[in-house]
Amino acid sequence: MPAMLHLLHTADVHLGARHTDLGFQAAAQRERQFAAFRATVDLALAEQVDVLLIAGDLFDSNAQPRRSVERVAAELKRLTDAAIWVVIIPGTHDVYDRASVYRAYDLVAMAGLPPDSDRLTILTPDRPDVVFGILDLAVHGFVFPTKRAPRSPLAGFTAAADHRAAWHVGLIHGSLAIPGKTDADEVVFTTGEITASHLDYLALGHWHSTQRGQAGGTVWAYSGAPEPVAVDQDRAGNVLLVTLDERAGVRHVTVEERRVGRTRFDRLEVDAGTLASQPALVEQLAGMADPDLVLDVRLVGIRGDDLDVVPDEVERELADRFFRLRVRDAAAAALPDGPLPPPDTIAGALVRDLEASIAEAEAGKKVDEALELRDALRLARLMLDGREVAL
Repeated sequence: MPAMLHLLHTADVHLGARHTDLGFQAAAQRERQFAAFRATVDLALAEQVDVLLIAGDLFDSNAQPRRSVERVAAELKRLTDAAIWVVIIPGTHDVYDRASVYRAYDLVAMAGLPPDSDRLTILTPDRPDVVFGILDLAVHGFVFPTKRAPRSPLAGFTAAADHRAAWHVGLIHGSLAIPGKTDADEVVFTTGEITASHLDYLALGHWHSTQRGQAGGTVWAYSGAPEPVAVDQDRAGNVLLVTLDERAGVRHVTVEERRVGRTRFDRLEVDAGTLASQPALVEQLAGMADPDLVLDVRLVGIRGDDLDVVPDEVERELADRFFRLRVRDAAAAALPDGPLPPPDTIAGALVRDLEASIAEAEAGKKVDEALELRDALRLARLMLDGREVAL
């Protein structure tokens, strides 16, 4: 057995994604995704890893033009030319059905390899694993020919009695079961099944945020998307460097996050009560300008009567300073001071009913409803006081 193995784990690259929500920025984001894939290959070469694992959704769909697949094959060839093994499984976007991109194109041949080479392996239902004798490593792929799995990919699987290799690594594209959250997902498995698998490491794809854990003796991890696929993914942008090592008869699996993506995501809450004006907000946000930053800004707190912020205008004014800027006004309207109308009047009853509805909505954490009711109460009080109201 080699003294130590180094693996690089990625998934959810989603090359060729259309990004219809990004408008004119869609093409730029597709190039960012390819750049993250190239950066992953660069990292594999720099770290001299033994194997690159791609745990599904390398492509965003099975409908890929040949030139796009050729770009991917050229990157994979850089690895195989450097004696780095590559193992890929299809996911739920590039699912291994009859129209699969892996059936339409021969990636092995496109990477300049002979048909019988194991330097680049795509695991399928017909080829569920590959053993690298020189590494003493078996890689198991749990793949279905349909997007929705008929059963758990780990059902009945265990590597405990598999003596073809000392190290056993698995690849799954699916969801770790979370009751009430993943019940409707296409591919689902449990921590109990991970424990029973006796794998040393389980490389996962499908969740675009980096996450990891351990079940029994198996370390599992989602690498997350190497470049955000949606602009609100704040734990994307990473790949995982995995080291398998045995010291004094004890196996060790270590996982390190490595950054390869450019796009970052951040949230900012601005207290509307401290905000002087819309130009002041624009100036504050301009100080955070970054062409690689997706910034989600939320106005909170109590907004004074003299504060007028139009989120769309702020977004347009700063659009060229960020990769994406989103501004939302969740600040509550300040309520006018002064005595309430008598409760036995129509005005008094209206005001008190609105106040009761606001308290009920806030207690039930119905934020949007509470904000609307506070605006309604503010307008009602101003009109009852005979003051002009701008609608």
